[in-house]
Amino acid sequence: MQATIKNFLRMESSGGILLMGAAVLAMLAANSPAAGLYSYFLDTPVEVRIGALQIAKPLFLWVNDGLMAVFFFLVGLELKREILEGELSRPANVLLPALGAVGGMGVPVAIFVWFNSGDAQAMQGWAIPAATDIAFALGILMLLGNRVPIALKVFVVSLAIFDDLGAIIIIAIFYSADLSVNALIISTLCLVILGVMNWRGTITVSPYILVGTVMWIAVLKSGVHATLAGVALAAFIPMRDAADKSHSPLRELEHDLHSVVAFGVLPLFAFVNSGISLEGVGFSDLLHTVPLGIAAGLFVGKQVGIFLLCFLAIKAGVARLPEGASWGSLYGASILCGVGFTMSLFVGSLAFENVTLDPKVIFDERLGVILGSLLSGVFGYIILHMTLPKAE
Repeated sequence: MQATIKNFLRMESSGGILLMGAAVLAMLAANSPAAGLYSYFLDTPVEVRIGALQIAKPLFLWVNDGLMAVFFFLVGLELKREILEGELSRPANVLLPALGAVGGMGVPVAIFVWFNSGDAQAMQGWAIPAATDIAFALGILMLLGNRVPIALKVFVVSLAIFDDLGAIIIIAIFYSADLSVNALIISTLCLVILGVMNWRGTITVSPYILVGTVMWIAVLKSGVHATLAGVALAAFIPMRDAADKSHSPLRELEHDLHSVVAFGVLPLFAFVNSGISLEGVGFSDLLHTVPLGIAAGLFVGKQVGIFLLCFLAIKAGVARLPEGASWGSLYGASILCGVGFTMSLFVGSLAFENVTLDPKVIFDERLGVILGSLLSGVFGYIILHMTLPKAE
């Protein structure tokens, strides 16, 4: 079990470093003579047509609606495995990161609302600072090497998983609109078929993927965000083969997807969403209530919410510090969870997708995501570097 966790962390950490590189490259491209090519790349029209069925979107929406469904599929697989057989199957390991996630979502949202209450347009982005980017956080942890206790890494991973679950629920409830009844009926039929396949003990993955693809198209057309199809599909992938208990279709699929997501999907998502042009951007743009609320939510709200609830739970005796961790390193990990990059950018793209902004109050919510994530990453690393045991 410990070897599996270490391999998982190594993969996620490497992906986090690649993610950082993709974000930096996008910023360079958007603020260089290549800015026109970068914009042309994002807006490249891509169309798939089968008879009357047509899906036509610019490239960046294929990434956000299509490839990110693969990411959420992997998140769903991880959630199912952790709940059934992993760290989250043990009540003692669940409470601390679960409470931390509650504080780490609630306080940032409260801070954003405090900055933006009364502005209906701005309030569309209330959920942006609620997320934690597991790949980025683990990429930064990797820079500290074996000084980081494995239990502290598991705490960060578990908390990020709970955050992802919260983000999935938020997307399903608050960022779905203009529902199509026919498409929802097809989606429901796909869920029924997946349920029957799982009940009958179908262990071959390809039929699940085929039905899941149809479900993704139906969900895309339904008005519910298409990435939720990935989470729904993951719930039906069999954990174990009834005839061979040592065979796990879910684990095999999760292993196969990790490299695709870590080294393909997420870096590409970062590249198409991080290219913020800084031309004409001044300090006043950062002080707009939307990016300021996001940055404060990620940097201040995350660390306060996570550490405060964990501190109270440990002092009350209902949870304990991760093995090998100190109060200082727990605080550093709490700050690090303010790196909300991928998920925050994704929620931001949904929040303001259909909002027409008044040119007099124009803002770029991505400025807040990048600033808050950058501050959290830097200060989280500094605190962890100061509080973790010195390398031998």
